[in-house]
Amino acid sequence: MLRKIKDILKKNEDLLTLWHLARRAYFKYFFTDREFIKKEFKRRLGREVDLDNPFKFNDKLQWLKLNWQDPLAAKCADKYAVRKVVKERIGERYLNELYGVYDSVEEIDLDTLPEQFVLKCTHGSGFNIISRDKNRMDWKREFKKLRRWMRINYYWRTREWVYKDIKPRIICERYLEEPETGELRDYKIFCFNGQPRLIQVDFSRFTDHKRNVYDLNWNLKEVEIAYPFDKNVVIEKPEKLPEMLELSKKLSAGFPHVRVDFYYYKKRIIFGELTFFRGSGMQEVKPGEFEIQMGRWLKLPEQ
Repeated sequence: MLRKIKDILKKNEDLLTLWHLARRAYFKYFFTDREFIKKEFKRRLGREVDLDNPFKFNDKLQWLKLNWQDPLAAKCADKYAVRKVVKERIGERYLNELYGVYDSVEEIDLDTLPEQFVLKCTHGSGFNIISRDKNRMDWKREFKKLRRWMRINYYWRTREWVYKDIKPRIICERYLEEPETGELRDYKIFCFNGQPRLIQVDFSRFTDHKRNVYDLNWNLKEVEIAYPFDKNVVIEKPEKLPEMLELSKKLSAGFPHVRVDFYYYKKRIIFGELTFFRGSGMQEVKPGEFEIQMGRWLKLPEQ
């Protein structure tokens, strides 16, 4: 029944906005961060979270939400402000081309933009609009969507404190796509206390989403993180993987855990984003023993 209601809401932007506002108010005023995390974790993963003596990866991410704060992490979660950190730590050449930065939807002038580009809200996750041909886009609908996203404080959805005080803005970046596949693979490097350990590669996102996980020597791990893996899909090891790993060390230095994302486009490494609580720390890891191993890699800061 709840799924049917959500499907109806998705077809009506105004109702969807009201739904999100009501849901945010409910969780904001009736649940502390700890209460929200315990409730949402049980709903999504079907087990109780251990916030007092965590040893599994997902549980440790929840602990970090409640017990660790670093102003630099908040800056790195901002999809615009992070560009300065990237420039300082590894160099401007790894940044994607930026067409514009906007404080409101009204500032976006489509006439000045190329046919293809990507609009991203800087203060959350998944707030993206991809334009492959701007003349075929329903911009009235897309701008309405952007305005709704700009009103959302993503923190209240997930209790990921890194998003709480980010100024909502919109950035416009160059659109990237591999012509052979029609996709753009990004290489998500899981770093624990400044050391890369795993590389995640997603594929077939818009058809049958799958996710392969590799060790640093590009051996496929028989591991699922939210999506199934496919050992029959051959993903070539990027020629510049060693460079990616070195860059991930520099970008993750000083953080207990962060996922460093890169695109590999025409043999060029392009920075994607830094993610501190991937999937809000509530994506199932299979087998369970591997989640424990990931937990061992993550050394929590002392209180």
